[in-house]
Amino acid sequence: MDAHIKEWQDRVSSMTALNLKAIEGPLAELDAHLTLRSHIVGYSLTDADTTVWRTLRENRVAHAYIKQGLMANLSRWFKYIEEAYPASAVLPTRPAKVAKAGGEKEEMGDGANYDIGLQDVQGGVVTRFPPEPSGYLHIGHAKAALLNDYFAHKKYKGTLLLRFDDTNPLKEKQEFQDSIVEDLALMGIKADKVSHTSDYFQELYEYCVQMLKEGTAYADDTLQEKMRDERMNGIASERRDSSVEENLARFEEMKKGTNEGIRWCIRAKISVDNPNKAMRDPVIYRYSPEEHHRTGSTWKIYPTYDFCCPIIDSLEGVTHALRTTEYKDRDAQYQWMLKALRLRHVHNWDFARMNFVRTLLSKRKLTRIVDTGVVWGWDDPRMPTVRGIRRRGMTIPALQEFILKQGPSKNIVNLDWTTFWATNKKHIDPIAARFTAIASDAKVPVTVTGARAAPYTEEKDKHAKNKTLGTKKVVYSSSILLEQGDAASFAQDEEITLMNWGNAIVRSVSNSINPLSSPAGLKTVTGVELELHLQGDVKKTSKKVTWLSTDQNLTPVDLVDFDFLITKDKLEGDDKLEDFLTPQTEFRTHALADCNVAELKEDDIIQFDRKGYFRVDKPFERGEPVVCFQIPTGKSKGVVPN
Repeated sequence: MDAHIKEWQDRVSSMTALNLKAIEGPLAELDAHLTLRSHIVGYSLTDADTTVWRTLRENRVAHAYIKQGLMANLSRWFKYIEEAYPASAVLPTRPAKVAKAGGEKEEMGDGANYDIGLQDVQGGVVTRFPPEPSGYLHIGHAKAALLNDYFAHKKYKGTLLLRFDDTNPLKEKQEFQDSIVEDLALMGIKADKVSHTSDYFQELYEYCVQMLKEGTAYADDTLQEKMRDERMNGIASERRDSSVEENLARFEEMKKGTNEGIRWCIRAKISVDNPNKAMRDPVIYRYSPEEHHRTGSTWKIYPTYDFCCPIIDSLEGVTHALRTTEYKDRDAQYQWMLKALRLRHVHNWDFARMNFVRTLLSKRKLTRIVDTGVVWGWDDPRMPTVRGIRRRGMTIPALQEFILKQGPSKNIVNLDWTTFWATNKKHIDPIAARFTAIASDAKVPVTVTGARAAPYTEEKDKHAKNKTLGTKKVVYSSSILLEQGDAASFAQDEEITLMNWGNAIVRSVSNSINPLSSPAGLKTVTGVELELHLQGDVKKTSKKVTWLSTDQNLTPVDLVDFDFLITKDKLEGDDKLEDFLTPQTEFRTHALADCNVAELKEDDIIQFDRKGYFRVDKPFERGEPVVCFQIPTGKSKGVVPN
């Protein structure tokens, strides 16, 4: 019965789309299944009924369709569950609020359904996050880590294991492992236990020997391309029926790393032609001569992820293996391994990986663009790594909120970055100190009549609505700078507002004409004369402009914006990465900023008035400009990291 319940729990992912055409087929299948049935599985209420009922009730399109009564069996069942089991037929409550740093409560999930019907939770829940230390964590890994942490620590008060899947010495480095630990800590994730797959190499070797002795695995030296073709076409390997003695001898040669041994691999003897190709005798051990970053040259054979994962999950006490839907076809293989080795059962639960438009999440492709110098490194602000998006200006609370809002849904979608960065804006706007910057190649000298003869300084709030951020120096004088775009918009005798000062009247605008522009030449403002009119009403002016007094130590600043790394929303399997790389992804503007900017520190998040939010990547050093990366806000296009 458990298998049938799980089957229906898995099938609900096809009923989540808010599109009648997409869900009509699955609903029709459910309607046909419910002919002469009051329950989906068996003769009493099960998790299959509650999971499917809640999924349909939460989907406004499905619910409205069911209420029309067009599918009689489905409508009957839906109403029966609601009336016969009122305690179970309820919408799940939102996840409990968790305290933020200031004691303020925040609702993590914002309506995402975390009541997913995990089985056998009464005895406690143990989840695990098993990254491979072959690269830096990206936003997809962050979702897996946060969800495993959420279910282990917040929903069920259980245990979270961190296990490094270090079975490929060719790609793995201590550097990557250290970065993963740091990034998890940064996200507020603290594992209750840390282990490595390499801790279990001896046990895994012994389990493989056991399978060879029991005839559930065999040694194979079929060439890789031929093996791939045979698996695709359901053809048995010539070595499939080798004797136990032959298989054990070949495995021993592999272990020694002899010339004979390096030709072989070990395959699980599951099926030749199972419709699920993941079940077609997968490789579970292979030879690799490289030294391992933890075990050195002790081993020359290494188990595959699909072999290690179920075994170590069972040995370490994992109760629920939560992983992305890309592993869905391999769940059957996972369960086969447990049964073949007579190990403790572990439940599988799949959730959709987080995909973004115009974004690479393939570790292989990300490694290529790092190695070929397309980006500066794994922490480049154009990279979708945790370090990359943090360097761009994403705050950790916003990252946590956004991911937990997505919930553990199985529905695979390509997300847009605009929502991601809009979430971040809510977190940074209240704490971003305000400063002023003028583009160097667009500065216009301005004379202000009516200003005091000598320059003077006043202290102003860094943030009008957050006085806890302190004050900044604002220098006033008769000689200031404006932006070219603002100056060019002025009309004679127009009243404008100088932000943080007051109103002024435009008395004259000097222009020059660029003869290279067409058709009649483009006017460039070369100077402006303003007359202060501080008694004017700032509410009545349509133009509020930023300005800088030249009678201060102006701070040189580089304002850096970025575009997506790729030009296509989603790369297909046969797309060549190099054909879709964006030609230019970095845009740098040299500017001058007020004197306060020289005091900023790395990682400070600020706002330059009327230019946007920025993260300080490199603070001021004599002779070197401050480098600030623009933080997207979810509004503008072409300023979102890949």
